Amino acid sequence: MTLKKLLTVLPQYVLPHHALSSMMSKLTHCENTAWKNAFIKLIIRLYGVNLDEAKYQNLDHYPSFNHFFTRELKDGVRPLATAANAIGCPADGAVSQAGTIEGGRIFQAKGHSYSALELLGGDVERAKAFENGSFATIYLSPKDYHRLHMPLTGTLKEMVHIPGRLFSVNNATVSAVPNLFARNERVACIFDTDAGPMALVLVGAIFVSSVETVWHGVVTPPTISEPRSWQYPTDAPVLDKGAEMGRFNMGSTIIVLFAKDKIAWLDDFAAEMPVKLGELIGHCT
Repeated sequence: MTLKKLLTVLPQYVLPHHALSSMMSKLTHCENTAWKNAFIKLIIRLYGVNLDEAKYQNLDHYPSFNHFFTRELKDGVRPLATAANAIGCPADGAVSQAGTIEGGRIFQAKGHSYSALELLGGDVERAKAFENGSFATIYLSPKDYHRLHMPLTGTLKEMVHIPGRLFSVNNATVSAVPNLFARNERVACIFDTDAGPMALVLVGAIFVSSVETVWHGVVTPPTISEPRSWQYPTDAPVLDKGAEMGRFNMGSTIIVLFAKDKIAWLDDFAAEMPVKLGELIGHCT
């Protein structure tokens, strides 16, 4: 590990992750016009946010920085892969990793992997559905659109809120912190689809003040000590391919899981590939 990476990662083990995220939540939800406009302009300049894609480009439209961060896009700027067997990308961002779940483990970075069982909250039956299946991990940077959408049409079966730390999910931290995605706080949403079970795991990170879904609203906070889950045996939400399913209030990572032999990623869908919401990333087999 380089000295730069060491200095980036080691302090994160002792930082009060949730306290810092709570503080950031207050700042990003502040409706002081001068403050929120200055914050928005800073992020646009630092990260190169393409405001031309936003449905509303006047900063006065956004009551707070968080409203800007979770902004809507103009109609048509993210075309959806519409073929019946097409899998659409669930988010703007960059591929962190994609491949096969081997021996119950998901590849994180060189020298690091984590178990699907841990990622999904320790429930054996929940994890068994994805044994030897496929996974994709997509990182959202501050410049990206931060609403998450359905890769396929799905019927919600279960949602699980799993407590944990809030390590950064940038490349330096992902390559250095073991089991990072199974250590961070996360919300796992399990769907039935025409391609079998599909999990969308919304992973929190430092300064990610909350995760919410369209059917539940804000899931986290509150911070919890034990996993909690919601089952939907009747009147389960059905979300069409391309429909919004949730959002990060501040950015992070989404992990997509499919069962064995049910889908195939495109050949060029691999680590470091930039992706846009709705574009073709694979096919149902």
